[in-house]
Amino acid sequence: MAFAMSADAKLGFDPKVFLATTGDGREIVGAAKKQVIYQQGAACDAVFYIHKGNVRLAVVAKNGKEATIGILNPGDFFGEGGLAGQLLRIGSAIALTDCELLRIEKKAMMRALHKENALSDLFTAYLLGRNIRYEADLTDQLFNSSEKRLARTLLLLAQFGTEGKPETVVPKVSQETLAEMVGTTRGRVSFFMNRFRKLGFIDYNGVLVVHSSLLNVVLHDSLPRRTLKA
Repeated sequence: MAFAMSADAKLGFDPKVFLATTGDGREIVGAAKKQVIYQQGAACDAVFYIHKGNVRLAVVAKNGKEATIGILNPGDFFGEGGLAGQLLRIGSAIALTDCELLRIEKKAMMRALHKENALSDLFTAYLLGRNIRYEADLTDQLFNSSEKRLARTLLLLAQFGTEGKPETVVPKVSQETLAEMVGTTRGRVSFFMNRFRKLGFIDYNGVLVVHSSLLNVVLHDSLPRRTLKA
């Protein structure tokens, strides 16, 4: 046993272990489907890491209109604004499915980032990757049609191209939420979803399945119309 403990000590800090365990300002918390994890305007006192489930990020304007700005998956961080000096949450986080989260107090996260290079590297890589994603989202919003934006959103929700991930959209996302994310109306989303289904790009039988052929919508300027007849 003494030898095993010595070997473990030599391994040093493991960010995966840090994110999978409790202690030092870290606790595992559950959030039921539709539960508010934190509210817009609340204090930025913690960072969250998703173990299981999906989280919706939303912002409410002064006129009361709500917009979905992102849906996060296991392995994603959120709520890190306080690390950059943000005092209050600029948006809300809502559990889209039953979730298991690691809640890391702000001070504990800052202490670990300063002390452990491995965690700092992992966290920085995640933030850079997400920044690239946001830039792509903005470009998509400015230059692409709502049909292409919806196709890209579905592929991202299905985590298409992620090793070991099935081509299935999880969780179930309403057409209203998709419309908010794409920046169009629910009617247009319904029209395009029916079109994608008739073209064989998606299937829906209680579970929405996204096929790799949906990439055709993103990669090409036009698609055949003759197959749309009922």
